[in-house]
Amino acid sequence: MAGDETPARTPAPARRTDRGTAIGDRGPSGSTAVGRTADTAGSTTEEAGITTKAATGWITRLVVVGLVLAALNLRPAITSLGAMLEEVRDGLGMSGSVAGLLTSVPPLCFAAFGVIAPRAARRWGSGTVVCAGMAAIATGLLIRPWAGGTTGFLAASALALAGIAVSNVLMPVIVKRWFPDRVGSMTGLYSMAVALGTALAAAVTVPMTEALGGSWRTGLMLWALPAVLAALPWLRLRNQREGWGDRGDRGDRGDRGGRVGLGGEQPSAARARAASASAMRREPAFNPVRSRIAWSLACFFGLQATAAYITMGWLPQIFRDAGVPASTAGVLLAVTMGLGVPLSFVLPQIAARMRHQGMIAVALGLCGLSGYAGLHLAPAAGAWAWALLLGISNCAFPLVLTLIGMRSRTGSGVVGLSAFVQSTGYLISIPGPLLVGVLYQHSGGWGLPLALMTALMVPQIVLGFLAGRNRTVEDEQAARVRA
Repeated sequence: MAGDETPARTPAPARRTDRGTAIGDRGPSGSTAVGRTADTAGSTTEEAGITTKAATGWITRLVVVGLVLAALNLRPAITSLGAMLEEVRDGLGMSGSVAGLLTSVPPLCFAAFGVIAPRAARRWGSGTVVCAGMAAIATGLLIRPWAGGTTGFLAASALALAGIAVSNVLMPVIVKRWFPDRVGSMTGLYSMAVALGTALAAAVTVPMTEALGGSWRTGLMLWALPAVLAALPWLRLRNQREGWGDRGDRGDRGDRGGRVGLGGEQPSAARARAASASAMRREPAFNPVRSRIAWSLACFFGLQATAAYITMGWLPQIFRDAGVPASTAGVLLAVTMGLGVPLSFVLPQIAARMRHQGMIAVALGLCGLSGYAGLHLAPAAGAWAWALLLGISNCAFPLVLTLIGMRSRTGSGVVGLSAFVQSTGYLISIPGPLLVGVLYQHSGGWGLPLALMTALMVPQIVLGFLAGRNRTVEDEQAARVRA
């Protein structure tokens, strides 16, 4: 590699004539070497440039692959369980209230473990933390079905969800730092992968379980394999500190001993990245607790997460109680989640071109209200229409991820905003799925749970409109300092 070679000592540059002849640079025969020194230097520079471009391009492509594979694993732990919830309840002897608690575990873990993601990334690097997250997902999903009893099942689920939590927080951060000029398209790409993984787990878990003998334990365990695959690119990237900008003085090192920087980067480029990281560390500390933007985003995130986890955990059961077969109910959930695949790619790009994204939040919320009304009035007859409407409504998730990247201009602002919004938002979403389970058990039907879901959609629409205003946390902080 170019960075590992010691440049050969070259003679002093020769004086040139206007015609480019190197005077005094003669070969063994005493002839004049026309432009030899310049040609050699130019060739060396060109080759180094090609090596640098190829190396950094390869690393960037690997980051894209890692983002997509990681995103594919951020929801199967949840939607595979939603598709098999009745079998798991029967197998472990769970009541409706305990099942409601089980559907509340994801946001609880996301809130608890998401807080540590920025600090862990500064200490070990984002690549290492995401790699560890994928390993935690794989381990938790592998042992969850065999942990024995409800307590062991919950503990193993928490391990997998911890891995999802840290990866959730770091995805927007990685996009902002590696692709600052393509936040919309890259957010759309990994949001689409999240939706695809969500839909696949919902669609294929039941038929895959039946094909493998009908044991829900085997069906749930198999989702550990994609997580193992997703860890591989991050295992390679964990030592590539270039571009992460989150490891303090240990990241983004410049020139050492005349060698090319990390990942084949030229010393000047490495020094530029180091200067950028140093400038980011000198930025004034962002306090999200005092930010109206952060709070509007966090509450919007929390309410859309409430709707999403109620849908992922309970929608198949709503359809099954209405007389829809189990396999069809799983496919309906897959339709709901799968609709986010194309929309999650397109929506962030549309949002990134708009000055005010509030009307997108309003339109998504109205689709959710229509879907809940349909589930109450004719859950079986219009099942496909309600699944489609709720799928559109669930695209509030890629919208809020895009807003996190757009509501801050700096790397440190995105880190603080992402951690606060997701951790606080998931805390807000914890009671929702649990309340749905309690209301379902004590009322014996879905009238009260659907009324709760409808009521929560109204403030989600209002907060989404407020979060869509064209402001940044840096401007807000500067205005507060001036005041």
